[in-house]
Amino acid sequence: MMKEKLVVLGAGESGVGAAILAKHQGFEVFVSDKNTIPVNLQKILDEKGIQWESGQHSMASLSEAKIAIKSPGIPGDIPLIQSLKKSGARILSEIEFAAKYTSAILIGITGTNGKTTTTLMTYEILKKAGLNVGLAGNIGVSFAKQVAEHDFDYYVLEISSFQLDDIENFAPHIALITNITPDHLDRYNYSFESYIQAKLKIAKNQTETNFFLFNSDDETLVDSLKNIAIKSQKIPFSIEPKDDSLSYLEEDQIILNHKKKSTMIHSAEFPFAGRHNLLNAMAAATIGNILSISKESIRESLIHFKGATHRMENVLTIQRVSYINDSKATNINATYFAIESVNTPLIWIVGGVDKGNDYEVLLPMIRRKAKAIICLGIDNSKLRSTFEGTSEVFIETESMDEAVKIAHKLAQPKDTVLLSPACASFDLFKNYEDRGDQFKAAVRNL
Repeated sequence: MMKEKLVVLGAGESGVGAAILAKHQGFEVFVSDKNTIPVNLQKILDEKGIQWESGQHSMASLSEAKIAIKSPGIPGDIPLIQSLKKSGARILSEIEFAAKYTSAILIGITGTNGKTTTTLMTYEILKKAGLNVGLAGNIGVSFAKQVAEHDFDYYVLEISSFQLDDIENFAPHIALITNITPDHLDRYNYSFESYIQAKLKIAKNQTETNFFLFNSDDETLVDSLKNIAIKSQKIPFSIEPKDDSLSYLEEDQIILNHKKKSTMIHSAEFPFAGRHNLLNAMAAATIGNILSISKESIRESLIHFKGATHRMENVLTIQRVSYINDSKATNINATYFAIESVNTPLIWIVGGVDKGNDYEVLLPMIRRKAKAIICLGIDNSKLRSTFEGTSEVFIETESMDEAVKIAHKLAQPKDTVLLSPACASFDLFKNYEDRGDQFKAAVRNL
């Protein structure tokens, strides 16, 4: 019997993982990347006996594929994808493909902001409770690679809209949407509605035995849910108790209602600030409660939670000035929450590749809090037209080292220097991690 041909487009973390799992499942696998595949990944593919090409996509090698697993970074409307569809190939995400080959309980977490933090909180809660759990998706080691090489009973998956674009049957036992605000609109033809629909796909294949958690403080999300049929059990959570809220905050207590039972978790000792982090903690605690994890174990996990790297990460305090790395804030909403949580005079480092941002929502806080704005990007025209004149100082730079040195000169005791770019990083950096690492290195070199 001939093996079915499967191609993997993009040899990043998810692509190599998908190739490994496909090989394990008996497919004839071919990996194609238009960029240069790093030598270490070439070696892994060679060791697994997987054929690959680097620096090109050759249609002759791809056209016979029955399945194409697409990197989340590859848009669905490019000629290559259209050609593969015309030749009869199914276009799948790594998440869709890997889910088919595991019987583990899947917890899928998406949203514009907070999904990484909520995913990590949830993972810590399950792990501390002694469950055999893997962490994957848009974070950590590839989901497909873990399915191929491990036997976890649970997976906590951070899932982006790009990964959800290419699902067919993926149905997590517990799905969660933290919030939906405009982001990645350049990928969705500048249609916010298209982006919303991509996020909502996380719940489309769920059944009555599954759970769908959503932030009922998010009016956009609540309105969008009125127009789609969701079969799973809906669990709204919010800061203030509402008529339908099953999880909410009451003074210092997180209240969790499930199966006619109410559980209270004291939150005063949580080590993170901001309303958005309490919502993240509430969402993670609700998942733990659904899985019958004790409130003591949930609380212990959250009290000792360290936070996500590059998300409101305290770097150093130098001469009583705090330096905070929030490089993962690649959209307006994330930066809004970051600035909202700063209660001292602010020196704000902002900028990068604009994704269709509307900066107006930040203006009231910037006028009130920012003493200086340092733009870090090749094209700062949109930032300049919005913010120039709203603070005492407005400066443009094109290097992290320069931006941090200027911030250091401007800062006085009790000020906060915050890197929260509200933009993608690809003009000056490899990715948001590189941007955050350069910020931390520059601060430590002061």
